Amino acid sequence: MAVWAIGDIQGCYNSLKALLEKISFDVTQDKLWIAGDLVNRGEGSLETLKYLYSIKENVEIVLGNHDITLIAAYYGIKKSNPTIDPILESSEAKKLIDWLRGQKLLHVDYQLGYCMAHAGISPEFDLGMAMRYAKRVEEKLQSDHVSVWLEQMLRQGSNRFNRKASLIDIDRYIVSAFTRMRFCYGDHRLDFDQKGPPTDELREQELKPWFECDYRKDIHLRIIMGHWSALGFYEDEHVLALDTGCVWGGKLTAARIDSEDVEIVSVECSKADKDEEEQPTSV
Repeated sequence: MAVWAIGDIQGCYNSLKALLEKISFDVTQDKLWIAGDLVNRGEGSLETLKYLYSIKENVEIVLGNHDITLIAAYYGIKKSNPTIDPILESSEAKKLIDWLRGQKLLHVDYQLGYCMAHAGISPEFDLGMAMRYAKRVEEKLQSDHVSVWLEQMLRQGSNRFNRKASLIDIDRYIVSAFTRMRFCYGDHRLDFDQKGPPTDELREQELKPWFECDYRKDIHLRIIMGHWSALGFYEDEHVLALDTGCVWGGKLTAARIDSEDVEIVSVECSKADKDEEEQPTSV
């Protein structure tokens, strides 16, 4: 059995299938971890969801900002776009959306020594806090009142964790941190606007990648993340970043995480995916 983690797919179904073929993925015994943003921008968002649903017993998924945006579009809270219209118009829409609503914000595997969150784990959270707060939001996504709650989530939220804030504001912070975070300031305020790569100029402005933030709480597992195509593939003892910008003409990347030495395998994005124009959406 092999365990492979894959970065942001964003509807690049042809590239996903090519990558699975390249790693000789065996659906009868291998496992996939998907680091969020399954859909949007690529031409095969519906096909991607249907395929992953068909092998759901072999997949661990964390939700990304585009996945949450899709759920919001299903409930009429966000506008759709041509790349997710096929999902919303599908006869299987309810089944697929309900399945997405049941996915995690954070996946933890102590035996493998990894955890996974789309954008990472807030520097304010240790692992116990991260697990507790992720569970809190997961329960809201699975509730009968999800549409009312999601509408609140799409409003401007806080960039700093505050236990004394309103319950809604805390939820907004949790969702934003797990799905949209890239940079943080020295006081642990998160920056949700800067999308480029880390630079010396940004560091001079006290903007660092969240995983370099001073006094970040210890997480004793390596964190698998996506979300940051401008960062690209990155690894250190704390982080394994796998968004290599497939939908932007880059690559789709997988990392085998069940062996002592991490094996990295990538495929170039397909021509159909390269031709896709940007459809910017976020939570």
